[in-house]
Amino acid sequence: MSLWKRLLFALGLLVVVMAIASSGYRLLGGPAVTLLQAVYMAVVTLAGVGYGEIVDTSQNPVLRVFNMGVILVGVAITVYVFSVVAAFIVEVEIANPFWRRRMEKRISELKDHYIICGLGDTGRHAVEELQKTLTPHVAIDLSEETFKRLKEVHPDIFSSLLYIVGDATEEEILERAGIERARGLIAALPHDKENLVITVLAHQRFPKVRIVARSAEQKFSERMLRAGASSTVSPSRIGGLRMASEIIRPHVVGFLDLMLREQAQTLRVEEVEVPASSPWVQQALSRIDLSTRHNLLVLAMKHEAQSPQARLRVNPPLSTVVQGGDAIIVMGDVKDIHAARKAAGALSVPTATS
Repeated sequence: MSLWKRLLFALGLLVVVMAIASSGYRLLGGPAVTLLQAVYMAVVTLAGVGYGEIVDTSQNPVLRVFNMGVILVGVAITVYVFSVVAAFIVEVEIANPFWRRRMEKRISELKDHYIICGLGDTGRHAVEELQKTLTPHVAIDLSEETFKRLKEVHPDIFSSLLYIVGDATEEEILERAGIERARGLIAALPHDKENLVITVLAHQRFPKVRIVARSAEQKFSERMLRAGASSTVSPSRIGGLRMASEIIRPHVVGFLDLMLREQAQTLRVEEVEVPASSPWVQQALSRIDLSTRHNLLVLAMKHEAQSPQARLRVNPPLSTVVQGGDAIIVMGDVKDIHAARKAAGALSVPTATS
């Protein structure tokens, strides 16, 4: 049954119950009960607002039993009607053409954002992390029902989400998501073949876009990497590593969980890229002083981070001189990290979507 039919059915059911209740109050209440009083009694009873009895049932056992039946049936009917109306409002809001045009305009203004293809369990968690780290993004999913469920179950995630309903394996949909302006793409569809198609399509047209693909099978992981994916992620492998870590290093896992769940501030391990035009170039880490100026802990550095031969230097000494193209791995609050990126003169600083 469509939502329109469910809405009409619910409203019709409510009218029928109202008519039966009003007729019952008037017939069983005696000649002293007017039509207005009967209707009023039916409304306050079905609404459960708790007003006094306009039609006295204390001296009429049959009327009191009837009133009890109206209350029991009325509560169930009222809850059903409100649930259908709420679902109808959600569908109308999502389908609103003006609202859609506003969203498409905001998507067209995005730059250096990330595209999430597939909003299942994997994609939803990716979106949640991007939102927490104030990173601009847009989601794509084939089913509009997925976004309706997201709004009902996770309204906090849906409230600031930019999304497109469509097939992410089609070039037109990726272009609507602004892939030519995007910094990266997450292929998180449930089937490896679909993620492989997205990887091939995105890499052929836009080779500079970083692609991370979900892969359940090792053979598809290898194919995706050959097709242009920057990296692949296996949910089962990640789950196994997490379980092993819980056994071997529970305190470390507890610290990381606390860092991810902390509400007062959003602590993350992030990278600060240093462009060639940055004022940090040819400056030692001691002079940049990320700890004092930005409250960040330097964990590692990667010289010429875009080069395949780039090597990661863990816990670099403060005398290390920063070069253009380096990436500094830091830990701290995301707001402090964004401030550091701005100070580094990064060409683009991700900001939260509003």
